[in-house]
Amino acid sequence: MSLRSIINREHLSQTDPMVNSDYQVCRQIMAKASKNYSFASFFLPNEILPHVEALYAFLRVGDDRVDVSYQEFDSPDEALENWENLYWKVFETGSSPHPVIRAYYQTAMRYNIPADLMAPYFKSMWSDLKVNHYSTFRDLMVYMEGSALPVGRAMTYILGIKKPFGLEETLAGADNLSIAMQLSNFWRDIGEDYFIRNRIYIPLEDLESFKYSLSDIQNKNINQNFINLLEFEFSRTEKYYQAARQAIRMLDRGTWGVYCGLEIYRDIIRSIRTNKYDVYHQRAGANLIRKVLLVLKSRILTL
Repeated sequence: MSLRSIINREHLSQTDPMVNSDYQVCRQIMAKASKNYSFASFFLPNEILPHVEALYAFLRVGDDRVDVSYQEFDSPDEALENWENLYWKVFETGSSPHPVIRAYYQTAMRYNIPADLMAPYFKSMWSDLKVNHYSTFRDLMVYMEGSALPVGRAMTYILGIKKPFGLEETLAGADNLSIAMQLSNFWRDIGEDYFIRNRIYIPLEDLESFKYSLSDIQNKNINQNFINLLEFEFSRTEKYYQAARQAIRMLDRGTWGVYCGLEIYRDIIRSIRTNKYDVYHQRAGANLIRKVLLVLKSRILTL
């Protein structure tokens, strides 16, 4: 860490009204963008929650500049370039005109999150502007190294590591959970990704293997081939959830909230089955009652 960063950390205190205001902006972004993530995060310790919101908001703003709206910019490329430049600049200067960047920087300084941890994230965001499908699961995993893994890794720094576990093995557990959660989102959003974003996250090799074509997606066909395909992807995803479950015990705090996130996102798979595999017309996910039950289950797992 540079001397400038150390000095900046001393000046950026959470008692600063500007910093508090920045974190409020992040809270509003997360509450609006993700019901699942917001709900699970509610069960994290109060002192950690603002930093989780800053992390989420930072990632969400970048995602939205690619997928939703580039606002005052002329193109998504220009909007993403601006976001990346703001990110690297704050680690050089300690200041930023954007409240979300300021909040995340404060969090990174507090928990010693390396600036380079987010380099793969930007690489994947640029990929979303240029790539709309992945030939193999290995290719998809390369994409998730930036789109998913930085989330869990940054969370690990925020939540801390319980002795005698080390950073490397704890980050590996975080990777498993990040992959599982994003895969669940991919299977839930097959229709939305294809018809709104012109993207397919099902590996093409899997489509070919189960004889489910791009034409089938276009026509929203829900046939036995599609069911078999999804069950294959569910089984693959479940292995990551199981590996992640074993690693949560390595975290120093916030395990209840992490278990809640795992159970709520894992429940997407159950919901897809309940919806008879219709990912084209129905959005899978737990309702409030179901979420409360999952929260109670998660609490038991922490005892």
